[in-house]
Amino acid sequence: MAKFAVIQTGGKQYRVAEGDRIKIEKLEGEAPEGAPVSFGKVLLVADADKVNVGKPYVEGAAVEGKVFRQGRARKVIVFKYHSKARYRKKKGHRQHFTEVEITRIR
Repeated sequence: MAKFAVIQTGGKQYRVAEGDRIKIEKLEGEAPEGAPVSFGKVLLVADADKVNVGKPYVEGAAVEGKVFRQGRARKVIVFKYHSKARYRKKKGHRQHFTEVEITRIR
């Protein structure tokens, strides 16, 4: 079993390992491609048979990565409909995201 961690960012939790690419909520500010990023809210670090669980976060642990790209997800259609009332409302939404490549787990 390889080393992995569980991080918290954007109100969500992600299980990551070195070399993974994850799509997370858009990071604040304009982070150019290749910019380093660090996640300090590490909930769990596991390495082979050694597991370190935080209360709520692991002390001194951090996950480092670099911005791979920024973009927008595919369009999601929001359609509201009431039968017998002639009510129809169609709306689209594209969520912004940042794709991050994990480089190191400390």
